[in-house]
Amino acid sequence: MVSRTNKFRGRSRYHGRGKKAGRGAGKRGGRGNAGLNKHKVMTRLKYMPGHWGMHGFNRHPGLRVVNSSINLGSVAEIAEGDSIDLTEMGFDKLLGRGSIDRALKITVREASSRAVEKVEAAGGSVETGDDEEWGEWEEE
Repeated sequence: MVSRTNKFRGRSRYHGRGKKAGRGAGKRGGRGNAGLNKHKVMTRLKYMPGHWGMHGFNRHPGLRVVNSSINLGSVAEIAEGDSIDLTEMGFDKLLGRGSIDRALKITVREASSRAVEKVEAAGGSVETGDDEEWGEWEEE
């Protein structure tokens, strides 16, 4: 069997590709993501789910709220003494993952209900931004 290149050598000017298609790097329809909406649409549907179109939405950056949170287990490790102020350390929210084995007085803007339960079960207390003295954090 003769290769395609040898078959056309000397007999055809454009090797069966027409005039313009045979120049340069040739036809690129099989390279990369070319043809995903044409002849490779089934490949896209099968192997690239969610590849096409817009998904979800983006909120305006001014409306985004990103909490800097810390878990209870980490607080128990870094706390020195019997009280700790997480707001001064740059944390906004206390989460309940981990365990605590001593009574701590924790000051933080927000805390999950599970975190509060665990701290109170260990004999400590959590002071959150919901109290009156935290007026600067109230939403307008």
